[in-house]
Amino acid sequence: MTATTRTARAWRRGAAVVFAGTIAAAGLTACSSSSSGSGTTSGSSGSASDIAAALQKTSTITVWGWAPQDKDIVAAFEKKYPKVTVKLVNAGTGSTEYTKLQNAIKAGSGVPDVAQIEYYALPQFALAGSVQSLDGLGLDSLKSDYSAAVWDSVTVNGQLDALPQDTGPMALFYNKKIFDKYGLTVPTTWDQYVADAKKLHAANPNEYITADTGDPGFVTSMAWQAGGTPFKVSGTTNVTIDTADAGMAKFTKEWDQLEENGLLSNISGWTSQWFTALANGTIATLPTGAWMPGNLEDNAAAASGDWRVAPMPTYDGGTAASAESGGSSYAVMKGSSNSLVAAGFDEFMNAQDGETIFANEGGFPSLNSVLSSSSFLNQAPAYFGGQKINQVLSAAASSVLPGWSYLPFQVYANSIFPDSVGKAYEAKTDIGAAVTTWLKASATYGQQQGFTVTVK
Repeated sequence: MTATTRTARAWRRGAAVVFAGTIAAAGLTACSSSSSGSGTTSGSSGSASDIAAALQKTSTITVWGWAPQDKDIVAAFEKKYPKVTVKLVNAGTGSTEYTKLQNAIKAGSGVPDVAQIEYYALPQFALAGSVQSLDGLGLDSLKSDYSAAVWDSVTVNGQLDALPQDTGPMALFYNKKIFDKYGLTVPTTWDQYVADAKKLHAANPNEYITADTGDPGFVTSMAWQAGGTPFKVSGTTNVTIDTADAGMAKFTKEWDQLEENGLLSNISGWTSQWFTALANGTIATLPTGAWMPGNLEDNAAAASGDWRVAPMPTYDGGTAASAESGGSSYAVMKGSSNSLVAAGFDEFMNAQDGETIFANEGGFPSLNSVLSSSSFLNQAPAYFGGQKINQVLSAAASSVLPGWSYLPFQVYANSIFPDSVGKAYEAKTDIGAAVTTWLKASATYGQQQGFTVTVK
């Protein structure tokens, strides 16, 4: 299994702040959209037959993306459609790309035909009219090919604005060797998870149930997994932020117990020290996205055979519940002179052969037919002791709770997360109170950018 690019967790605050500032300067807000009243931009009208015809004509499109599988997907596409040339550009990961993309939009030149955009950032581009709606091209007929939660992630203000490539349904990755050593049972509830954390750390003060130094994507995903809906967006300008959201409160109550009792390792994620701790058992679990296997195999190789995957614990031990942690879509950008070809590439990449290539090269797919295929489900990597981990991860994808929304200024909200919640982690103070401060600060920013923000 080849490592795939994790998306929402590759947070770089500096780049995020630059991007957020660029948004404000360029008018990427609800009030400044000069496109249709819906806030999204209508794509070229057409049908499946129109797209098919366009793919048989000589043309060139530019695609921005950073997923390592994209190169092979482009090669397969060009083999099938030899008259189409695809210029694949890696303009950076996440917010680095978004800054360049927004600069190109502002300049009115250099905008790609298709761009990779993470789910949390898509509303910000869609509501500004920077992407083309795919409804007019008939791609909305693909809805049944994806889970409701995934489709929600690419639907903004009732319009289909991108096609999903990868997803990150959450599961509990755990070190079986460590669990066996200390007689720990794989937790099915978060209360049991906290109890395991206490038992583990009491037995060996150098070992921790997990590491967490504060990450906005993790916090929002965990609130989602708890059934939370702290953000609601209506139309292009109306936003509701619920500071008393029940799901967020459930999560912060459990996590406060871990943080305030010193049960969380303070090793920063995605560092060499972090991977060393995952390899030697110092960190025993990871509640994270389905894109994690390749990262463990490549960076914590010494733990081969030790790790396993289980469903996420729940708060009542009942019905399985998961959430998305990361994941990307590909959008056809406003102004593309080859929007039919761009849409055809988008469909090939994410709803046809490209998704199979993506999965075969270690990506976690979003397409139901790939998720349910025997070749995908029966993979049994030695790193995970021969466990058929995709069966667990595919089930997690099916149990992602629908109804989640990101803020149309989520990129900025995430950039100021360290100012409140990050400090609470450092000081081992109330995470729940810090989250409330963060949500209120995010609301203030939204109001300054012209949104009508209701704070509950």
